[in-house]
Parts: sequence; C-alpha cells; structure tokens
Amino acid sequence: MLWFHNARLIDPEQGGDKIGSLLVRDGQIMEHDGPCPEAAEAIDCHGKCLAPGIVDMGVQVGEPGAQHKESLRTAGLAAARGGVTTIVMRPDTDPAIDTPEVLEYVTRRAQARTPVHIRAMAALTRGRAGREMAEIGFLLDAGAVAFTDGDRVVTDTKLLSRCMSYARGLGALIIGHPQDAGLAAGACASSGKFASLKGLPAVSPMAERMGLDRDMGLVEMTGVRYHADQITTARSLPALQRAKRNGLDVTAGISIHHLMLNEFDVGDYRTFFKFTPPLRSEDDRRAMVQAVAEGVIDVICSMHTPQDEESKRLPFEEAAPGAVGLETLLPAAMRLYHSEGLSLPQIWRALALNPAQRLGLPAGRLSSGAPADLVLFDPDAPFILDRFKLQSKSKNTPFDEARMQGRVLASYVAGACVYAREQEDA
Repeated sequence: MLWFHNARLIDPEQGGDKIGSLLVRDGQIMEHDGPCPEAAEAIDCHGKCLAPGIVDMGVQVGEPGAQHKESLRTAGLAAARGGVTTIVMRPDTDPAIDTPEVLEYVTRRAQARTPVHIRAMAALTRGRAGREMAEIGFLLDAGAVAFTDGDRVVTDTKLLSRCMSYARGLGALIIGHPQDAGLAAGACASSGKFASLKGLPAVSPMAERMGLDRDMGLVEMTGVRYHADQITTARSLPALQRAKRNGLDVTAGISIHHLMLNEFDVGDYRTFFKFTPPLRSEDDRRAMVQAVAEGVIDVICSMHTPQDEESKRLPFEEAAPGAVGLETLLPAAMRLYHSEGLSLPQIWRALALNPAQRLGLPAGRLSSGAPADLVLFDPDAPFILDRFKLQSKSKNTPFDEARMQGRVLASYVAGACVYAREQEDA
C-alpha cells in the first residue's frame, strides 16, 4: 500500500492540477486527499507532478524479425524510463501480427520480458499486403486492441470497405494512415520552397487530405469505429471536424515530432528528421497544437520507430524514416507546456486518457478504482539529451544534444515501481 502526498496531481479526466494526496492499495487507486493509513508506505512527492502513466498508441517493436533494432525487453525499459506504462504495439513486425498465433507469441513474450503493459494491434490485411482481409474475428478474440496496416495504405477501396464492414459488426477499431499512396510514393519532404531548394522529392499536403476524405466516406458508409493515426496538415482539419460534427465515430492522433518540429529542421539533410509523413510547415505545426488544445486531435503519441545506424547513414532520400520516442515523449511534450501552448491536463488527456478510452483500456485516470499506473515527474528539470544514454537499442532521435525540460522521477505499474531515477543516479 502506497500513500503519495504533497503531489501535484494532474487529472486529465477532471481537468485538475492541484496539490493533494493519493492512496494506492492492491494495484488500484483508492482515494484522494485522505489520511495516511498506518500500514501504508508514505512517498513525499515534494510538489512534483503525479499523473496517469502514458498510453503510447502506436509503438514499433522490432521483435519478431528485427530484434537488432528494438526488442520487447529494451522497449519495455525505455517505456518505464519515459513514463509510458502502456505500450500499444504496431503490427509492422516480421512476420506481421496477422494471425492469432503470432499475436499470442508476442503477448506471451511481452509479459515475460517487459515491466510495463504491452497491448498489440493486429494487421488489417494478411501480411499488411493490402490484398486479403486478415482474420479480424479470431485476432479480436486473441486480444488485438485495433486493426491497421500502419503506413502501408490499403489502396483497394473495395477491400477496405469490406474490412470496415466486417469490423463494424464486431465493434473493432480500424486505424488508418490518411494518405494518397500514389501521390506520396517516393516522397521524403512536404512540397514547397524548402523542398525545391533542397532538391528533395516532395508530396503535397493535399495527399493527406485526399486520403482522409476517402476514409471518411467509407466510415460514413460502413459506420465503423475509426482512428486516423496521424493528422499533420491544417488542410485535413475541416474534414475531421465535419466528420465529428456529423456524428461519425472518428478520432485522430499525431506524433510528438510533428507537434515539435517543422520542415526546416531537416537542415542539411539530417536523416534523424526524416519521418512518414514528412515534417510539415510551421503554419501546419501551429495549427496542430491548436487542434490538440481544442480536442479536434485527440491523441499524442511517440510513433516510436527504431532504425539502426546503417539504415540512417544514407542519403536523405534513401534513409529509413522514423525516430525513437518512448523516452523523449514526455520531455518533448513539456515544451508545449512551457510555451503555454497546452496545459498539463490537456497534454495528459491526449497522452493517457484519450488513447486508453479509444482502445477500451482502464488506464489514463486518477479516479478511484483506476489501475495505479502512474508517472511522477518534474516538468521543470533541465537537461541536455544524450542519445547514447537512451535505453532503446536504436539511438535515432532528432532531439540529440537538445536542451530539454521535464524528467521522469518514477514510474509505477499496478502500484509497483518499475523505474526510479534516484536508483539510476545512485
């Protein structure tokens, strides 16, 4: 039994940000602001922030198939160090998570090797090839929390409509990657003056809008539950707002990198800044921050995508896209807080409450009866990020040597401490 006191409680469900106490018993939050029971271990938070653990919706883990980039063990250690208490794993493994057998294998290994919760998405089509529907019903029974082919857009509209219709009957969640695959093929930058000056193959932001328009039409036709994994351009927001206004069961997310960085960060072809979709204009970035503040975009995630040195030390066009983010998600999000773009309850609504609710998980809350998945952090602690000190096997982060604020002091899963900074510093 734990009694956290003198804590700055960040409650995304109630929008609260106040000093108080929290009692944890048998892995659950029991009550707020009560006295310390005699048998409880008292933890003085010294006025630091105590919030629900982050639910990171869309993490790539290399296991199976690419353990040299990231294993379940190292992903779990990185998550605990970053305040992520629930990893939601993408199905872009090798083989893809497209059968109950692969899903059960991953789930079993995750339970044995990671200190945090890991839930897995399953592929929407077999092998993520976009030609044949996966066994959605069996995968749902085996524990899949959502279905997606990741950044491989299903271009066969008839097949996608069948997948959505079938998922609608089962109440399953479909996660799409809004992008016109034809326009985006071969592109590594957003179209505009900067891409032209750098001579980079570019894609118009309209490719995202066109992909979203198609998916919204199919959602309206089938009635399926749908989540857009990344909305990154201002031109996509009216279509998303219209879908929500019309009562469609639609939510959207964005990676922390698209909230913090813009196209100019690519600089002299720095491959750690290559993403899918590519980084957008500063006007788009600001519009996305505002969209999160207004609740148009519901979820912030890391889009953790580990790549080894060999796949990044290439010309920009040929380099693999993506960056690790499990450990940098929280301090990067603190930039939004310190710039007064978002409040801490707003940030935690997008980091924890909304993804948990969308996936039907009990996490993301500080209310009585919720699981005691918690993160204790100092939002003001300054540091310079050293990528070689990250727990992830891969070190491809755009924040290397960046000045950052916000350090995780401790992470708790079901009331058990899975990471403590003071132990690491000892």
